[in-house]
Amino acid sequence: MIMPARRRFLRLAVGAALPGVLAGCDRLAGSDALNGMLRSAEFLSQRAQALLTGVDAMAQEFTEDDFADEFRSNGTAMPDSRLYRQLLADQFRTWRLRVGGLVARPAHYSLADLQAMPSRTQITRHDCVEGWSVIGKWTGVPLRQVLSRVQPLSTARYVVFPCADPMDGSDVRAPESTYYESIDLVEANHPQTILAYALNDEPLPVKNGAPLRLRVERQLGYKQAKYLMRIDVVERLDQLRGGKGGYWEDLGYEWYAGI
Repeated sequence: MIMPARRRFLRLAVGAALPGVLAGCDRLAGSDALNGMLRSAEFLSQRAQALLTGVDAMAQEFTEDDFADEFRSNGTAMPDSRLYRQLLADQFRTWRLRVGGLVARPAHYSLADLQAMPSRTQITRHDCVEGWSVIGKWTGVPLRQVLSRVQPLSTARYVVFPCADPMDGSDVRAPESTYYESIDLVEANHPQTILAYALNDEPLPVKNGAPLRLRVERQLGYKQAKYLMRIDVVERLDQLRGGKGGYWEDLGYEWYAGI
């Protein structure tokens, strides 16, 4: 279990540093030396956490008395997408999660397909980089259940999550314009990494990512991608759009956001 005190300390430290980081992000983003230093520090942070807590360490889980009646929305509350609105109007009956890339058996799953798989329920705390936290009760299918069905190839290293959340006014049919995130296969196969379709014993609300969102409980909130449309298994992240492995990472955030 990751110690709560450590989580609070890191959250407060990130929150305190964020205004300065954002104020200078344009200037700093152009510094090759700084970017190289940050990548090295990020790798060391990831390795240090793995050594201290173990790759199988569990994020803290809470009780039924702890979760909030209203789970705050982070980021987009309604994707500005014609396709998403059509899927929502149809109550996601025609929505499909496409799983492909470096896999032996590419597949498409409906929401009913995912709900029929073995599920996991966990009550965990969402820690936002902005400094706030909220506890929610999540139910979904462990990502490793899905990956075991599609069988990643030996060259696979990362899992990428494109979302129905266009960031430049384009439709989600233009995948290069949508919000996306990524994690490595170690995190993807962790028992608490789930594709959540329910929150607080109710179907996942739109503002919280309906019909499906990622929960990576050992990392900060911006890694918890909402409005999932695809899962792509890949070997490298530097061949993706901005080359950093995620929408916010392309803008300067750390790819590994462990807490």
